[in-house]
Amino acid sequence: MVAVSSHIKNDLRTENELTFLIGKSITKDGSYFSLSLDSVQDASSHFLNDFLRDRLAAVGITSDFTYQLISRDSTYYLHSPKRFKKEDNIVVFPLELEGYLPKLIGESLFLELHFTDMNAFFLYQLNGLTIPSLIFMFAIILVVVWVLKSFYWQRKVITTTNEFINNLTHELKTPVFSIGLATKLLEQEDVATQKPVIKLIRAQVDRLKNHIDKVLDLASLEGGKRVFTLTTLDFYPNLKNICKEFEAITHLEDVRFEYDLKGEHYRIKAEASHLENAINNVLDNAKKYSDNSKILLNTTVRNKKLLICITDNGTGIAQKEQRLIFQKYYRVVDGNLHKVKGYGLGLSYVKNVVKNHRGKISLDSELGKGTSVVIELPLVSHG
Repeated sequence: MVAVSSHIKNDLRTENELTFLIGKSITKDGSYFSLSLDSVQDASSHFLNDFLRDRLAAVGITSDFTYQLISRDSTYYLHSPKRFKKEDNIVVFPLELEGYLPKLIGESLFLELHFTDMNAFFLYQLNGLTIPSLIFMFAIILVVVWVLKSFYWQRKVITTTNEFINNLTHELKTPVFSIGLATKLLEQEDVATQKPVIKLIRAQVDRLKNHIDKVLDLASLEGGKRVFTLTTLDFYPNLKNICKEFEAITHLEDVRFEYDLKGEHYRIKAEASHLENAINNVLDNAKKYSDNSKILLNTTVRNKKLLICITDNGTGIAQKEQRLIFQKYYRVVDGNLHKVKGYGLGLSYVKNVVKNHRGKISLDSELGKGTSVVIELPLVSHG
């Protein structure tokens, strides 16, 4: 409507045959014509009506309309041959004319266009957008349906996977319990030469039991169930015990392991069993993914935080895979074969444990040179 308004105002701005005739009509000057003043006004009304109809049709407005030419104080100068009834629902578009006609009468002059049905015009304006809009809406609907379908499918897969893992780990608990019971019976009748072997079997059975519990706890974590009860404790004895046990295992497997625990107290809020499992898991990975392994564990206290750094001389991890290593089920691939068997659950569990202890875990690795994992835990001040 803005475009047609501009055209109408421009056409009526200057003196031409139409504006000259309208001017004579609104000033009631019929002396120029050999017709009566009423005839001049009637002719002006029809000519202006035809002019407006032509301009409106050019932009697709074919609805019935009327007009009136009035001053600011509502003095009527000219109106269309046709008039709408007062009860009609009328839409008014006023145009303030400029140039020749306002100057002729010495005051502001307005051309009011009246419409009763503008639907055809608006549909005409939207005609070019209708088909693209429908296509766009259809595309959005398809995308939403696809996203929802993918979401429900993925959720079903995760639920099925978790159920499988839960069932499998529960089934594993029975043989582990049986092995543990058999080991206890052996301990009652052991001889001196068997003690180290039985002790090692006991330790590994306990570790296997912890791994099974870890998988169950990971499923609980992902299901939104709270499995952590953090209590304030001194973690130094726990960490030292982890190092001693791992040292005994590595001694039998020809793996070099050294540790350096700086300080004497590591006061933190923790769930000891989970945190111990997480550290053991990182140590196990360091041992598994290297030949002639050399593993170092050292701790430092910095900025009220405990830093546990575990470094190995293993195969290392490519840069592109380092950001994926903590994802569930993700495993580093050597060519087309996994060098070490597993399910890619360990580091996902470690990350969840550290996160629930309000800590951070970071990894720095280089292919062929080894990997360094740093676990950062907040310390609790005394008092």
